[in-house]
Amino acid sequence: MTRRLFARVAVTALLFTGCTMAPEYTRPAAPAPQTWPTGPAYKEPPAAGAPVTAEAPWRQFFTDGRLQQIIEAALKNNRDLRFAALKVERARALYRVQRAELFPRAETSSIAKRQRVRVSGAPGLVTVEEYGVNLGVSAWEIDFFGRIRSLAQAALEEYLGTAEARRSAQILLISEVAHACLTLAADRENLKLAQSTLENQQAAYKVIQRRFEVGLAPELDLRQVQTRVEAARVDVAKYTELVAQDENALNLLAGSVVPAAWLPQELSSLKPLPDLAPGASSEVLLKRPDILQAEHQLKAANANIGAARAAFFPRISLTTAIGTASGDLSGLFKPGSYVWNYAPQIVLPIFDARTWSALTVSKVDREIAVTRYEKAIQAAFREVADALAQRGALGDKLKAQQSLLEATARTYQLSQARYEKGIDIYLNVLDAQRSLYNAQQGLIAVHLARLSNQVQLYAVLGGGGEADAPPDGW
Repeated sequence: MTRRLFARVAVTALLFTGCTMAPEYTRPAAPAPQTWPTGPAYKEPPAAGAPVTAEAPWRQFFTDGRLQQIIEAALKNNRDLRFAALKVERARALYRVQRAELFPRAETSSIAKRQRVRVSGAPGLVTVEEYGVNLGVSAWEIDFFGRIRSLAQAALEEYLGTAEARRSAQILLISEVAHACLTLAADRENLKLAQSTLENQQAAYKVIQRRFEVGLAPELDLRQVQTRVEAARVDVAKYTELVAQDENALNLLAGSVVPAAWLPQELSSLKPLPDLAPGASSEVLLKRPDILQAEHQLKAANANIGAARAAFFPRISLTTAIGTASGDLSGLFKPGSYVWNYAPQIVLPIFDARTWSALTVSKVDREIAVTRYEKAIQAAFREVADALAQRGALGDKLKAQQSLLEATARTYQLSQARYEKGIDIYLNVLDAQRSLYNAQQGLIAVHLARLSNQVQLYAVLGGGGEADAPPDGW
């Protein structure tokens, strides 16, 4: 009779444990425009561009072999990314622990005892043997109202959110490595320019010094060109320091010393990055890992409401045990030698302020999660819009800077020719040379900004992350 009762209870438990009291989840509407902004700052993307999604592999975007090697080293050795991966493993383990509460926990114990005792009426000592085995289920809560299932669902969503956070960390790491490589290439190019300028200024100083010594040039010209020599030396020292710092930053991101053969010498030595198009709709942002993380946190808060609601209903747990004891080992297998113990327990809730407050807290937590989710979408939309606006302006900047460089180079040539013919002062030559140097630096800066903008646009669109596998089933 007891066995049939336990079987009925178990079947009933299986039928009811599939239900939860969590409210039905509905994704909030995205509080951002459906289309990207337009205007003078935004240019139409090139026809060759292709929309970038979160599934786009980073190797298809960063095609330079040396840069790929540095990124792969960073993905393997970077400590921040490793820390994020460990947090994923921890969340996975917590999910498994919480889900295990849905199933009975079997416990077993055994005894074996042999002793010689004196029995009344029997001559001498008698050997008494006792063997016992106990197998049972300890305090298994039958999840009639979905409390444990809601907590397990919340733990699952927390795990999935942590996995998306790791993807965000990976995207950030890839973009930071790319930015660091581009910055190093630009600073090396600026160092090369500064060294070339220093050599030219030193050669000009020697010419003016000879002219001054023979009385063909005033001392003012000599001191003016000397200032340009010293200024060039300052720039050489500055960019030498920046290059060393850029290499240190890259080594930190990569988690190890990057071989010199992998480092770019200048921006033009890197393979061009492809032009990107974000697509017609801003819904692509919903695939960004930070937004997916915020949504998983919202789902977890939604599941916690179900657990808080279930606290208003009774909790039913079962404790069962099968035991046997016998005077000899063969008695363990005799029919009728087993003892069945069955102890159901019902815990009735107490409706106090804490129970109601817990439900209120869970509902407020859900509203907080909704607000965070909406804010994440708005922030993502702004990041993409800013990147698109910068891309639209960089094309015009690049053309204008190239034209400015050509004009200043021609001005310097004319000023130098006029000075050599004695129809102009050397101050105009120095001004023209300073303008040319600034224009050359400006062109390097615009090239760097354009490449960095492509990397930034790729990152804010959710490219570069690889999704983790979902947790295995039970």
